Amino acid sequence: MKLKVDESIVLELIDHHHAETLCQLVKVNRQHLREWLPWVDHMRSVDDFRKYINGSKQRYVNHTEMGYVVMANGVMIGRLGLYNIDLHNKSASIGYWLSQQWLGKGIITRCCKAVIDEGFRHLHLNRIEIRAALENYKSQAIPERLGFKKEGIIRQGEFVNNQFVDLYVYSVLKEEWNHKTQH
Repeated sequence: MKLKVDESIVLELIDHHHAETLCQLVKVNRQHLREWLPWVDHMRSVDDFRKYINGSKQRYVNHTEMGYVVMANGVMIGRLGLYNIDLHNKSASIGYWLSQQWLGKGIITRCCKAVIDEGFRHLHLNRIEIRAALENYKSQAIPERLGFKKEGIIRQGEFVNNQFVDLYVYSVLKEEWNHKTQH
């Protein structure tokens, strides 16, 4: 499954053929990514990525995740997904990362818009959240740009680089998003 974001950006549902490229992309961006992402140091081999992709595909079948690779003109540049999908409570979270050379071009913001639209229109979600570390200003800029509400702080909500970090929680509700996109 593919989700077209714009003329050059496409989100492809993660699959087995992405494992090697994804491994290489993380390897090249390891220092950049490990600052905020707790899983980076545990993902070292193509086999690690194959196992992750198997899990992601199973979570997709179980309707609890939609994990994508971000493609720019056919080149993989990052990952983005709708995670912790809870169809009963109609909620989910968005997580994302991008290769360092592609930062600052508005790509993740545009990808988030496409996934938010997908979540509200096709999955009939009511609430989507994004969490970002208090010191991760670039990641915080995404939900702020998209009009999410800052709800509060999850104290020591994630263990990254051998320390706990506090996370801001941002959310948008379907009614807010629909109202925003109609104007």
